[in-house]
Amino acid sequence: MVQSGDALRAGINALTAIFVVGVLAGLALTPDGRAWLRNPTVMLGDKAAASAPPSPAPTPAPLPVAAPAPAAAAAVRVTPLGARLAQGPLRIGVFGDSMADGLYAGLYRDLQDQPNLSVTKFSQVSTGLSRYDYVDVQSRTRAQLDETPVDVAVMLFGTNDAQGIDTGGVVHMFGTEGWKAAYARRIDDLVALLRSRDVAVYWVGLPRMKRDSFDDRMMLINGVVEARMRALGVPYIETTALTSNDAGGYEAYLPNDSGRRVLMRANDGIHMSMAGYLRMSAPVAARLKRDAGLDRPRPVPAGASPATPAA
Repeated sequence: MVQSGDALRAGINALTAIFVVGVLAGLALTPDGRAWLRNPTVMLGDKAAASAPPSPAPTPAPLPVAAPAPAAAAAVRVTPLGARLAQGPLRIGVFGDSMADGLYAGLYRDLQDQPNLSVTKFSQVSTGLSRYDYVDVQSRTRAQLDETPVDVAVMLFGTNDAQGIDTGGVVHMFGTEGWKAAYARRIDDLVALLRSRDVAVYWVGLPRMKRDSFDDRMMLINGVVEARMRALGVPYIETTALTSNDAGGYEAYLPNDSGRRVLMRANDGIHMSMAGYLRMSAPVAARLKRDAGLDRPRPVPAGASPATPAA
């Protein structure tokens, strides 16, 4: 018996609806599926896509977010690095996303010959300051400090942050004034947490990116971060010019100190090669050495005579 056209279409629609419901139910009943339903996004990790992940769905008529109060946050002072080093070894922690993983590797190599310094990696791929529903960086950092105290925190976030920020049911779309205020608040809260533990903070900016649209987003993030560091009195180490060519644009190969062109970037146009991470970590290491007094000649101990050069 052959069904009529209307009856056939109705049957197909019913089967389609059953299939969709079954797929969603299957996703909800599996760990990976539940995660996907909660966080329908792809975060940048050690194998990143050269685009920003999608933002959460916007909420109509978002309420304004109060701008941070710079005076109160900037009033906190921590022990200077030189004084801390005089008390014992200086413990340096690197916090951030997958970009910070590479910065840690470069900084570890830069400072490995310093007997009174240690460098520890606290960074985690696929994290950032926009999606605390995915990984709450504030809570995670607090737990890390409870377990492993540090004296210095080197921060590098932002690669995953071109997404909307949910501030308690209100989603502020990336780049809006509400987003900037919410992102600034999270920066301030993180710096306040670190300073409450007497941790000196150094923030490293994002490098130049290959794709223009993604580069524009990262430069917007750099702008918000740099403004907050200036207001809070936190050293900000800029890396955009350091990772650009003479024309200020992206280039995978850049000249090293000897003038030889070296591959500085990974294939994704976002992350760096090891040579690129060393290029980014060099000014950070130099600043830490300077602030700790390690770039000055060491005094000769009392009773000892300085070495005399051979004739």
